[in-house]
Amino acid sequence: MTLRAPFDRITIEPGKMGGQPCIRGMRITVRRVLDILATYTTRAELFEDFPDLQEEDLRQALAFAAAALDGTIDVHLDAA
Repeated sequence: MTLRAPFDRITIEPGKMGGQPCIRGMRITVRRVLDILATYTTRAELFEDFPDLQEEDLRQALAFAAAALDGTIDVHLDAA
């Protein structure tokens, strides 16, 4: 499932990555993007090591995490 704007780059597929929210159907979870952002000191280094990621992916991952934390988006899907 691809979410609608403002999270149209976030996908959730029950059979992929345990149903965790991912970036554009890739096997890069929103959580991993947050870890990556916390690790790299520059965007240039980040994009060198993760060339498939784009600036908008990072922005949406941050916004998605914030929305999940404040309860404005429900990310729980029925596993069945």
